[in-house]
Amino acid sequence: MHEIIRQHCFDHWRPTGIGFALAEKFSKAGNEVLICGRREHKLKEAKEKLPEIHTRVCDVSKELDREALFEWVEADFKNLNVLVNNAGIQRMVDFKTGRSNLSEGESEIESSLVAPIRLSALFIPLLSKQREASIINVSSGLGFVPIAAMPVYCATKAAMHSFTVS
Repeated sequence: MHEIIRQHCFDHWRPTGIGFALAEKFSKAGNEVLICGRREHKLKEAKEKLPEIHTRVCDVSKELDREALFEWVEADFKNLNVLVNNAGIQRMVDFKTGRSNLSEGESEIESSLVAPIRLSALFIPLLSKQREASIINVSSGLGFVPIAAMPVYCATKAAMHSFTVS
């Protein structure tokens, strides 16, 4: 029997799309799955669909939230052996309007690039204690074939690819 994930999978994730599909697949394969996200109501929706998962409200773009998340995992899920970095924000940015709409909303760079790098640094020592461990960084084809309407998102995904290869 081929197992992709052996014991624990942690996915900081939006409860739709790729993140939910990964959580569902890993869970149905018999793995203990932990997920986090910024919106509690979305985590509750995920828990209703997958009652066996563990959820935690966390904004991975914030250092204190990342540290609290790690402390929770280290205290309660010592056998964690997979980290899935899937967080990201995708916004349209028009540089012709100046910098105003670049700073509107949430930081794409913090969520899509800084958070996965910092989470990897936090979790690698814990993952290194396992016989087998992995980090899965979810990127996008837009990191290879960028589009002008979403330049920051495309740049962060290209950087994530480079970080992962490194």
